[in-house]
Amino acid sequence: MNKLAVFDFDSTLMDGETIEIIASELNLQDKVAEITKRAMEGELDFFDSLTYRVSLLKGLQESKVDNICRNLPYMTGAKETIAKLKQHGYTVVCFSGGFQNATGYAKNILGYDADFSNILHAKNGILTGQVGGEMMFSDSKGEMLQKLQTLLGINPEHTITIGDGANDLSMFKYAKTKVAFCAKECLKNEATVCIEEKDLRLLLDKVIL
Repeated sequence: MNKLAVFDFDSTLMDGETIEIIASELNLQDKVAEITKRAMEGELDFFDSLTYRVSLLKGLQESKVDNICRNLPYMTGAKETIAKLKQHGYTVVCFSGGFQNATGYAKNILGYDADFSNILHAKNGILTGQVGGEMMFSDSKGEMLQKLQTLLGINPEHTITIGDGANDLSMFKYAKTKVAFCAKECLKNEATVCIEEKDLRLLLDKVIL
């Protein structure tokens, strides 16, 4: 039986928001954090909030971004939980409205099978303030989940989704088990499982593997 588990990255697999940590290099973390909070609560259009926040990073050295993304704090229990899910036959994937610099590096550390995220555009090693990729819109995760389910022959009955914010709502629609992890109210309202402690191992006690 094919089974699929899809994790959000920021504030789910990683303890924090990548873009806020990057913005701290420019002393813009508070401004970016406020926009992120409103986007994750569903108050702002995700695409608009993403492109605006990334525009504030213009001029930052790509090498600094890469260094930050290689030193992010991963969520307690992330690696162990992914390993256990894979032992029970799950394909484990990360969907992120964040950046490939972070999710691609974390893939080899945390052990998930694939990552789908966005790309910070750079020229001559300097961020241009532009962004592109697979997870730019509020419904991107749901659309990508449907494609993966079709490719892998997996139905919603055997799909688990785990996230924390409004841009995870679209993937909740296509999973029987919808896990709100230390999440915003808009996501908790649609969840079948809510976890309020920052320990992903608690997921294993709440889902049928």
